[in-house]
Amino acid sequence: MLDDTEAPKLADFLCFAIYSANLAYGKAYKPLLDSLGVTYTQWITIVALWEEGDQTVSGLGEKLFLESNTLTPILKKLEAMGYLTRRRDPADERQVRVSLTEEGRRLRERGLQRTLVKATGLAADEFAKVQKSVVKIRDNLVRHNEGSA
Repeated sequence: MLDDTEAPKLADFLCFAIYSANLAYGKAYKPLLDSLGVTYTQWITIVALWEEGDQTVSGLGEKLFLESNTLTPILKKLEAMGYLTRRRDPADERQVRVSLTEEGRRLRERGLQRTLVKATGLAADEFAKVQKSVVKIRDNLVRHNEGSA
């Protein structure tokens, strides 16, 4: 049995550092996103659609790491807000395709995607290195989980 000096502390867990950083990001983004009337998950959905304009719901879900039962209500809300459209793929009626409207594309002009880089306190090269490291961790964990299934 480990005594208190050998047991890892909460602050030593990388998973907790990432989790708590995610919470801090959420709090920092909240006033910015509130000004647009969207949630963080709605926002990253819009950002993903800026990158690739016409996507299937399943492809978008993979990109965002969201199941369709989580993504569909987000898409319905964004559609009701006028930011995107959903339509059946004429080549495959089973697929639903999602595209931004002009109003959804205009959100990019507000520049929120760059606002919090400075708030991290990291230099541009440090920021890029941390982001790449976190993506590597995520991708390795995804592969690990797929191998365990």
